[in-house]
Amino acid sequence: MAIETAAYFVGLDGGTGGARAIITDLDGAVIAMATHEYQTTFPLPGWAEQTPADWWTAACLAVRKAVRSSGLNPADIRAISADGTSSTLVALDRDCVPTMPAILWMDNRASPQARRMMETNDPALRRSQLGVSSEWMIPKILWMKENRPEIYERSRWFVEMTDYLALRLTGLLTLGLNQITNRWFYDPRRGGWPQAFYEKIGLGEITARFPQNILPLGGAIGRIAPEAAEAMGLSRDTTVVCGGTDAYVAMVGLNVCQPGKTAFITGSSHLVLPMTDQDIEVPGIFGPHPDCVVPGLFVMEGGQVSSGSIIRWWHDHLGKIAGSGPDTYAQMLCAAEEIPLGADGLIALDFWQGNRNPYIDYDLQGALWGLTLKHTPAHMLRALLESIAYGTQNILRALDRHDVSVETMVICGGATRTSFLVQMHADVCGIPIIVPKVQEATAFGSAITAAVGAGFYGSLAEAAGRMVTESHVIEPNMGRHTRYDEVFQFYQDTHAALQPLMHRMARRGEGKSVSNIDSGLHAPTENAVPLRQSAF
Repeated sequence: MAIETAAYFVGLDGGTGGARAIITDLDGAVIAMATHEYQTTFPLPGWAEQTPADWWTAACLAVRKAVRSSGLNPADIRAISADGTSSTLVALDRDCVPTMPAILWMDNRASPQARRMMETNDPALRRSQLGVSSEWMIPKILWMKENRPEIYERSRWFVEMTDYLALRLTGLLTLGLNQITNRWFYDPRRGGWPQAFYEKIGLGEITARFPQNILPLGGAIGRIAPEAAEAMGLSRDTTVVCGGTDAYVAMVGLNVCQPGKTAFITGSSHLVLPMTDQDIEVPGIFGPHPDCVVPGLFVMEGGQVSSGSIIRWWHDHLGKIAGSGPDTYAQMLCAAEEIPLGADGLIALDFWQGNRNPYIDYDLQGALWGLTLKHTPAHMLRALLESIAYGTQNILRALDRHDVSVETMVICGGATRTSFLVQMHADVCGIPIIVPKVQEATAFGSAITAAVGAGFYGSLAEAAGRMVTESHVIEPNMGRHTRYDEVFQFYQDTHAALQPLMHRMARRGEGKSVSNIDSGLHAPTENAVPLRQSAF
């Protein structure tokens, strides 16, 4: 009788606020979890930057802490896979050292470049019919070429945060198929890189600066580098597996690997990600992105730039008004929950870093109107929370108008910590929301991906079907849904009324301060990461 060998897997999530490491077994049981935060800087309005060295430090500390607390023999931890925030631009020199701070996903400085790209009407834009997102990698690279030419010339390679973590884990330069398909205009079904489009926008030679080793989600990269194994407390025999965009990896962690299922990712931003077998284009929604999670299937994407980040802003700057106890988040959300539906006439817009979908307009800003002397800070927070839920409903309405019907969503992320927020989204959207047993679905999805890359499962769908378990379902209150629908109309009308003013404000400030800030002129200090072998 054969004796089964112990097998455990590390999922490493490079999030907006920090690194999270999770260790699971083959059945999806969570053995240990640990986190370590890092900082974001905001040099100018609409800008957001991070330091890649901070990611690596946090990743090593989080994994090492999880390994230590698990009590496992490191030799039994078979594989690790890392995901990261999407379209966080990392520019590297020939020695693979960053040439400037990473431009974070939420940074919208490349809005002018994104608008110019859309004006080309190139066939490469078919998956973003109403506009190119200024968050995406190609607009950011073009911004760098036009505004920081000296750094652009020093930058030999352009990669995502996920690819950078894989580089530090293995010493190998790779690109993940997942993120280049949904963020770089790469189309594996239409010839790969859109060379003609790149030439039109002034980046004709850019593909020479992309690593040539492209791997699918769940593809094995190689063994962990000795220095990475030492820093993380892992065995040198650990396999490193290609990850991808955090939210798309979370689809695996939510078992959204079949047509008709939809992932609802909450956190600093929200994402609605339906899986479909139909090659359907929906104006205002990104996609359909082919083969980027499950081969043969497509992902549609609707996202909100600012959701949990708004709640965090309120907490950090105004949370003390809720009290001085140990959990000011809970106190302030309880205060908002006591306010009547509709916030006694206050209406807010959740466009604090622009709107990703369905307007694809990064010149929009947040707003709050209807204030009277009756209103309290709790009213304002209630209105902000409702605006986040209306932003989600706005995406679902755009999908429904084009026969992509979302009948339920599987949720993960920060909103799951507060039943009030999940119930609000169910009520506003009018659909059930499924809550899985493991709610840290992004790191969990990376662990599942690691199990596939190490050969313990034959596919992501098989692994997710075995490892993911449902906890409970939040049903909508349809009476509240009807009342929310009335306020939602004010939300949409407020956007229509304020959009021209917001565009004027954006034009007023555009380009004024770029020359006044030395962002990226001095690269962060960081040890070089030597390549172990040719990977091009």
